[in-house]
Amino acid sequence: MAKRRVLLKLSGEALSDKEKGGYSLPLVQDVARQVKECADQGVQVGIVIGGGNLWRGRTGTEIDRTKSDQIGMLATVMNCIYVSEVFRSEGLATEIFTPFEVGAMTVLFSKDRAVKALADGKVCFFAGGTGHPYFSTDTGIVLRALELDVDEILLAKNIDGVYDMDPAKHPEAKKYDVVSIHEVVDRRLGVIDRTASVMCEENGVALAVFDLRKENSIRNALKGEGIGTRVTKD
Repeated sequence: MAKRRVLLKLSGEALSDKEKGGYSLPLVQDVARQVKECADQGVQVGIVIGGGNLWRGRTGTEIDRTKSDQIGMLATVMNCIYVSEVFRSEGLATEIFTPFEVGAMTVLFSKDRAVKALADGKVCFFAGGTGHPYFSTDTGIVLRALELDVDEILLAKNIDGVYDMDPAKHPEAKKYDVVSIHEVVDRRLGVIDRTASVMCEENGVALAVFDLRKENSIRNALKGEGIGTRVTKD
């Protein structure tokens, strides 16, 4: 029986300590414990973390866009190094892959290396996005999902699923339990950015959206349970 292989997208802001700055160690430890429970049962887990707690490409409007995006890529590397070390302290083996050289701190990405690391039971972090400006970490995670033949991309958000309109602005908004990637693209539902959405549509990638704040939400999502909205590839 084939092992379940998934990619988990975490928000950098969600992992930060809103009052003190930096990272919320208890939250990251809780994420690590949930991932470990599933990894110990044979689920192969890859993780992409956004860099928004440190920098976003659009933050540096006063500097060149390419340079600003490069700073954002490095922010995701910093986040992955920190979270990876917390995971290690919780008993997980990890590997950090980047699409560019970062000295001895990460491993240069290749499909063969990443597949072997996942098969060996390591939690793999994919930092640095695509390695190019003008592409978000949404695009980066879809690219890695295609290369690694994952079963599903899991999106941990600060909302419990996909709605037909922004529920913060429209109280009458309706949540989807299931929605196709075609409808996501056609209606611009904003699950992930448009470039990433079209890549999912063209290549048949399934997504799942869930609320990071719910107890054991990551553990349940990694097991294929407790999903707020499933975005099907058909």
